[in-house]
Amino acid sequence: MEIKRCSKNPIVVPGLADYRRVSVFNPGVIHDNGEFLMYERAAGSLRPFKTSIGLLKSKDGINFSLVSEKPVFTGAMLGFPDGSVEDARVVKIDNVFYMCYALQPYAFDCWPTGIAVPDYYPEHYPQWKENNTEPMITRSGIAVSEDGVQYKQLCYTTPPEIDDRDNALFPEKINGKFAIVRRPMQYVGKKYGTDNPGIWISFSEDLQTWSEPELLATAQNPSWEGLKIGAAASPVKTEKGWLLLYHGVDSKSVYRVGAMLLDLNDPRKVIARTKSPIMQPEEYYERFGLVINNTIFPTANLVYNEELYIYYGCCDTSISLAIVPVNEMLKYVFDGK
Repeated sequence: MEIKRCSKNPIVVPGLADYRRVSVFNPGVIHDNGEFLMYERAAGSLRPFKTSIGLLKSKDGINFSLVSEKPVFTGAMLGFPDGSVEDARVVKIDNVFYMCYALQPYAFDCWPTGIAVPDYYPEHYPQWKENNTEPMITRSGIAVSEDGVQYKQLCYTTPPEIDDRDNALFPEKINGKFAIVRRPMQYVGKKYGTDNPGIWISFSEDLQTWSEPELLATAQNPSWEGLKIGAAASPVKTEKGWLLLYHGVDSKSVYRVGAMLLDLNDPRKVIARTKSPIMQPEEYYERFGLVINNTIFPTANLVYNEELYIYYGCCDTSISLAIVPVNEMLKYVFDGK
């Protein structure tokens, strides 16, 4: 299988507006009414390092233009003016746009180290002041829109006391229920059945009350996903099953991409999975950036003209696109390579 990187990568870079002066990354993308809508995560500064979600549009999925010089979703809209909203993953169900997002409610500063994870200074966080053990709790939620532009808060999908991100809704109800994948960082140990943070799944009839999360997948290969794994983008429905891309992180904080297939009728069942990463940092823009080096972080994938379009953040600095025929991807996952 050959996943082709777009020749115009990175297709979206910082600039053009104050809220996105420093970096743009980890976008949600949806194709609707003949148009691609991209919901970028963007930062205007490193001190404070505050991110919001902006909107871009495209006719071909490659050449995007900024819709507004103001973001469409911010921490202030949730009552946290110094907070950040992150990593939009967007689906459309019954003519309603649902945006899964992560919220870091308080301000913090970020200094890149040029090696791996940057130095963060989260002294503003109450948890940091109290016990210095959980300095950057991140809560996840869902915002909704009727036009894909104006979003309002609908609900939180995770409790406030744990760090739980990488939430992504399935693009349709399954057996009459909404389904969501998530990654609770504290769900590790014998009690939870995993030694490292993994991917969990929950269900809801109304998006307000969620079933107890069930463990869906754990890290299998220490060489590239030994530190943690998490859902990359919302699952894609195929004739073979739900295609779920995920990110794996190793001990040196290198972010790679794997893939698995979930049963169409019971997505709690993993029916196929790759053993090796399908993508890893290779190009310059994937290996070096402003914030975290050696990072490929997909947060959107969609089927367009029988090809899978994979949109991913590069080193928390820019946005790129990779394309592969859907059938080739499915065969590769089933072969378990």
